[in-house]
Amino acid sequence: MDLPLYQVDAFTDQPFTGNPAAVCLLPHQAEAAWMQAVAMEMNLSETAFLHPEGDGWRLRWFTPKQEVDLCGHATLASAKVLFERQPALRSEPLTFKTRSGDLPARWVDGRVELNFPALPYHPVSCEEHTDLALGFTPVNAVRSGDYALFEAEHDNDIRQANPDFALLTNFPASQVMITAWSNDPAFDFVSRFFAPKLGINEDPVTGSAHCLLAPYWAEKLNKTAFTAYQASTRGGKLYLRLAGDRVLITGDAVIVFAGQLYT
Repeated sequence: MDLPLYQVDAFTDQPFTGNPAAVCLLPHQAEAAWMQAVAMEMNLSETAFLHPEGDGWRLRWFTPKQEVDLCGHATLASAKVLFERQPALRSEPLTFKTRSGDLPARWVDGRVELNFPALPYHPVSCEEHTDLALGFTPVNAVRSGDYALFEAEHDNDIRQANPDFALLTNFPASQVMITAWSNDPAFDFVSRFFAPKLGINEDPVTGSAHCLLAPYWAEKLNKTAFTAYQASTRGGKLYLRLAGDRVLITGDAVIVFAGQLYT
């Protein structure tokens, strides 16, 4: 059986920027070991697998090392593929059934809007050698599950940080983000994201990280709508709105190529 396979650059309107994700369309559920092997073959930060289920789509995400509970850019990429393949779907929200619950996605003026859960967080003390691991001395730190967030004093601390991935691998949290208020008036804040424990030293643009970044900056800036920039080498732009315990994450996406996966 030949399966449709796409590569999509998410959170950008320009190819070869943003965050690339693979999207594989399945007729039915596949074995986890097979999906993991495909993700290793694709060697991207995430590969998404989806198939029809009930009134929605079952969606699973795999890094080259393991399945993950939540992924923003591969969800946006999956919605982009479905909306482009079947334009009639644009009239109603899609529902992705995932390990993190039902995740709606809407077509909004040529972009995709994701509806994700906001992540509660609590303050934490910095581990020993945190400054060496991150490449700067944080002014604040919070934790939410497997996510750790460190705030820098200056925008350039984020853009110029050169983290020590070996030290980051020893952090209790498997997913580490750094952030600062933006010096560029086009954006409210900037961030970067590292997950060496998951086989991803730096993720170019991380939608799920903004489930924590949005409520964090909402409290600091006393506002609920943001334009955010993830300052990786590829870079990406996200439009965010905090709505109660949900974060609406909107972004562009570009399908770079489509092919067939031979099975």
